[in-house]
Amino acid sequence: MSIELTLLIWSAALAFAYVLVQSTAYRLDYGLLHAGSQRDDERPPNKWAGRGNRALRNFLETYGIFIALTVATEIAGRSDGLTQWGAQIWFWARWVYIPAYFIDVPFVRSGVWTVSMIGLIMLFIGVAF
Repeated sequence: MSIELTLLIWSAALAFAYVLVQSTAYRLDYGLLHAGSQRDDERPPNKWAGRGNRALRNFLETYGIFIALTVATEIAGRSDGLTQWGAQIWFWARWVYIPAYFIDVPFVRSGVWTVSMIGLIMLFIGVAF
């Protein structure tokens, strides 16, 4: 199995981690009773629940791209050093992005996001050209 396909499979655990962080922050902010309700007339989230929501949303914005590029790499048989490094960079940067979103160090989150995008660009170039 290629590195890209292996990381695609493990990205399911990554997605679960994002959902777990978001849902935990949400429940800590709003409480279990509210989380189990229809959530009508919901107040704005606190700082941590808001960060969990934004981190998950940001992950989902790039996850589909990663899936598409990884599948295209496999189908086209284009796995090489560029696609392998690209997939690894995206995958590990997205793991680092979770805590980076919650710490208050200027530009760390944005820097990690940029690194993950470089990984996607590498994957794209490797499979497209």
